[in-house]
Amino acid sequence: MRILLIEDDRKAARLLARGLEEEGFVVDVAHSAEEGDHAAFVTDYDLLVLDWMLPGKDGLQLCRDLRQRGSKTPMLMLTARDALADRVAGLNTGADDYLTKPFAFDELLARMRALLRRSELVRPVVLALADLSLDPLSQRVARGGAVLDLTHKEFAILQILLRHGGEVVSRSRLAEQVWKDDLIAIDNLIDVHISNLRRKVDTPFSVALIQTVRGRGFRLALPETGASDDA
Repeated sequence: MRILLIEDDRKAARLLARGLEEEGFVVDVAHSAEEGDHAAFVTDYDLLVLDWMLPGKDGLQLCRDLRQRGSKTPMLMLTARDALADRVAGLNTGADDYLTKPFAFDELLARMRALLRRSELVRPVVLALADLSLDPLSQRVARGGAVLDLTHKEFAILQILLRHGGEVVSRSRLAEQVWKDDLIAIDNLIDVHISNLRRKVDTPFSVALIQTVRGRGFRLALPETGASDDA
């Protein structure tokens, strides 16, 4: 599942994003309403988690603007405001849920997962290619009926490849979305994780799905839909 976190407190955003990534989410972070507005416009997210108190345009106005543009993405509002009138204002503006600070991380996870379960935007509920399936909510990955034991990073990479349905995903995109870092810093790590994924996803089975496209990146596809340029 891909989440957009909009939080101007950079330390809090970094810690929260790290915790969500450890739970298997792919997290993009914006530090202002303007950044968040742009990210939500160019990317299809499964859930938005946004702080009410943002510099410039606040989270309430951002929520209102997104809804007026027709966005149906579930939104969870975070705020220190705990008055009933504030909660009502947030929900009436278009937020789907409201969580006051400070909050327990486990409660945030529970509320996020409840919104994702209710959301009509979870398309498809289970990502699949051939006999490989990945359930973003339960984080269960299986191939040929056998459940695969993946690390959080391996799960995130596989989810990105499945979501792109046969398209090539560049190394730089994996670096940004999985590690939140530049390619130079983690290029070798990408190779290690792809190798581990191949060992778990492909090696025990007769058909290899993970393909390397030399000079461009990786894709997940059946052999007849595009042969690997570099196994």
